[in-house]
Amino acid sequence: MRPRPWPEVPELTAQVARAVAARGPYPLAMRVRDELGELFADAEFAEAFGSRGRPGWSPGQLALVTVLQFAENLTDRAAAHRVRYGMDMKYALGLELDDPGFDASVLSEFRTRLVRHGMEEKVLDLLLTALKDRDLVKSGGRQRTDSTRVLAAVRDLNRLELAGETLRATLETLACAASDCLAGAVPVREWADRYGPRTHSWHPPASTSKREEMALVYGRDGFALLEAVHDPDAPAWLRELPAVQVLRTMWVQN
Repeated sequence: MRPRPWPEVPELTAQVARAVAARGPYPLAMRVRDELGELFADAEFAEAFGSRGRPGWSPGQLALVTVLQFAENLTDRAAAHRVRYGMDMKYALGLELDDPGFDASVLSEFRTRLVRHGMEEKVLDLLLTALKDRDLVKSGGRQRTDSTRVLAAVRDLNRLELAGETLRATLETLACAASDCLAGAVPVREWADRYGPRTHSWHPPASTSKREEMALVYGRDGFALLEAVHDPDAPAWLRELPAVQVLRTMWVQN
């Protein structure tokens, strides 16, 4: 990693983002950039990144994405999608309008590095320091949040997305390979509504109880699908399909 200062917001990005923001409440991501500036300096994360190899994404920018991801209840895919297409995120990160962003896996790798190097507290320590310096929070209050809880919440969102995507992929495979068998085993219309849209285009429930309820629904549906595939009357070759094998492995592990 080669620490570098955050880029200034490009003029065209600022112009477009502010024009869009004028139509509603001012976005949190833009307010953070305006009021807190370069919130997370790359140098703060230097020990978690090597000094050799091709330069990657700025860890300071990834830290900001992680905080906004938690604040907006986004999975890694949804957060990467927002960076790619959201004017407010491009403004916050100082990106050109045509910047393609990054692959969703970059966020998971970033969190893994933080945990591996014992830097789970770093992100919120820097955030709280910046807020205190601007008298936005006072010491001794209840603003403190455990950084590990932030990382765990984001991880749970991604596990929920992974479960939904695994089920959706398996259903698509079976619909092509054995539609008659599938139609007789599961409520096709109900499941089409539930698993039709890709989960990166869907916003998970905000409350913990609703997410837990959704996880239970996914778990129940997954077991029902596996039972249907392993029914003695079902063709044996269905069990050997890669998508079915992945579903079975995931459900056994979780």
